[in-house]
Amino acid sequence: MVHSIHPRTIQEVKEKADIVDVISEHIVLKKKGKEFVGICPFHDDTKPSMTVSPSKQFYYCFSCGAGGNSIKFLMEFTRANFSDVVLSLAKKNNINVENLEGPQVEAYKKQLSRKEELYKILRVTKNWFNSQLNNSLGVEAMKYLTSKRNLSNKIIDDFELGFAPNSWNDLFNYLSKVEKFPINLILASGLAISKDNSDKIYDRFRNRLIVPIHDTQGRVVAFGGRSLDGQEPKYLNSPESEIFEKGKMLFAFEKASSNIRKRDKAIIVEGYFDVIALHSKGITNSVASLGTALNKYQISQLCRCTDNKNIILNFDSDNAGTLATKRVIKEVENLSLQDQINLKILQLNDFKDPDEFLNSHTPEDYFNLIDNSSFWIDWEIDQIFKDKDLTKSENFQTVTSSLVKLLSKLPQSSTRTHYLQKVSERLSKGQARLAIQFEQDLRNQVKGFRWHGRSKKFEQPNEISRREKNESEIIFYYLHCPDLRLFIRDEFLKREINSFNTNYIQDLWEAISKIEENKLGLNYLNELKQSNSQNLHKDFSSIDLISLLADYLTLYNPESLNKINNFVNPDELFLTLLSNPKDNLLGTLSLLEKYNSLKRCRHLIESWGSQRLKTLENCISILIDNPSSGVSGTNKEIDDLFNDLNSDAIKFQELYYLERQHINFLDKQRCGNFIAS
Repeated sequence: MVHSIHPRTIQEVKEKADIVDVISEHIVLKKKGKEFVGICPFHDDTKPSMTVSPSKQFYYCFSCGAGGNSIKFLMEFTRANFSDVVLSLAKKNNINVENLEGPQVEAYKKQLSRKEELYKILRVTKNWFNSQLNNSLGVEAMKYLTSKRNLSNKIIDDFELGFAPNSWNDLFNYLSKVEKFPINLILASGLAISKDNSDKIYDRFRNRLIVPIHDTQGRVVAFGGRSLDGQEPKYLNSPESEIFEKGKMLFAFEKASSNIRKRDKAIIVEGYFDVIALHSKGITNSVASLGTALNKYQISQLCRCTDNKNIILNFDSDNAGTLATKRVIKEVENLSLQDQINLKILQLNDFKDPDEFLNSHTPEDYFNLIDNSSFWIDWEIDQIFKDKDLTKSENFQTVTSSLVKLLSKLPQSSTRTHYLQKVSERLSKGQARLAIQFEQDLRNQVKGFRWHGRSKKFEQPNEISRREKNESEIIFYYLHCPDLRLFIRDEFLKREINSFNTNYIQDLWEAISKIEENKLGLNYLNELKQSNSQNLHKDFSSIDLISLLADYLTLYNPESLNKINNFVNPDELFLTLLSNPKDNLLGTLSLLEKYNSLKRCRHLIESWGSQRLKTLENCISILIDNPSSGVSGTNKEIDDLFNDLNSDAIKFQELYYLERQHINFLDKQRCGNFIAS
């Protein structure tokens, strides 16, 4: 209950819970001047519209209007009540909570007490593992650390390494009989396992090197164990518990965070021994995930420490490392494309991992490689070309198809042009004239992926009236819902809606843009997106477009005057739209985008149908008539030739079905927001 927490506690939480730290745990924030910006989690945001002010301890989204302090953010984001959020922040910031009372808070106190006991068990266990490493049982384990891993005693102590002896229940007996911890808590900590819910309890870690895993406050929350006798799995982590979530942890983050800030770079490697090896060589801005694919939450943690969001992946050079790198890229590539992180890849192809590299090179050599590591798109391009003999037609086709798919993701035409030129030079092997030809061919194929459906040739008569109605609704919302104006313009960019199909509505839109330009300056849209000034946004939303539009049209476009009456003096049908403007607007925008997608489908069907397909019989005839090719006419050879000869038709077919999938997505997106047309 809110009244159970003393106002002094609430005020202290507000003062000590830094809003940048709180929000950065959930979304990626990027420094911009004295403030931070990020993708708003409270609406369908594609460009950073949320601003977080450290000086004011306040956040605000200029698109959806969400705003408040750190408590309000967590209440909205986690759907938790006020008391739970305040108590959680108080605990995190070591604030004494006054006047705890009532059943809800009593339950919370019991939960906190249970967690404190788990932290204590793990702390005691860490010391026990360490003592085992330093007695006669740990001689071989210590030899492995000092001789094979070349770790100094200082690093071993800094990372509080330990050893689990090769026994079934030495640790369990120590914790239960010597330290007198309850059995249920020992099991809850993940240190022991009860077999088939019987009385037989045995230690999870046996004959393993032990690496404690700490949270951001330096508390031990779990352990990692490396097998010393070939026992599988080679690396074993504690199971998730009330105090340990793998997906929210980064190994050595509590040690690396300050050095990440100093170097403005976070290095991510595969395993905890890679991190320990790097730290032992002075590369102290490195961390690792804990056997799970790196996710957006962990990236957000790292981005809190680097102003320019520099994240470098340095996974092992084997196939597993390459696949892990690709998984991370897939997880966070949208953040990179939106300029929210600067993701780079370092792969040490001549060495298994960073530890092996540093055995024969200096830390300065490693930092030089880090500074010159590849942007993730360049690395992806290298992977596409890797081990491909481009003199073989099937390899050439595979490479170009993969390049088109990759480059079509790039949102900025200037960036696409840069990479189109770059890959064309590689495809042509330095032949300038051929490079120009390849660039044009690739550009056309990328356009096929990104064709915007603007041609009226592919529009059907029954869509024209429906589209006019939906376009009219957009103008209506823009005039009567000033707080949604920037949202509408952002959605237009996101959905690649560049103009209206209906001529008079396009004229009204251009008049509106001109009025805003006269009021706020030529570059007002860019300034609105980049500026954190609330005054500028207030000036933008307070423009009285309804009265100014009539005056403007009288002077510059009088023939459109008779078209604005429905917008300025709306009938009851239009007024019903204002009952739920944001949802209704999203439905209308999805419909406009769907019209373009339908036109793209028709364009692709026409392109597909214009291809002269080679049949399987044609392919067999070609193979028979060309015995010098050395082929035997197997089913695979026939299929490969069929795919090669019909590659354009197959491409149009694939694009068509991708577009149909997008239409299904749009229909689901506007489900519940749909306004019958």
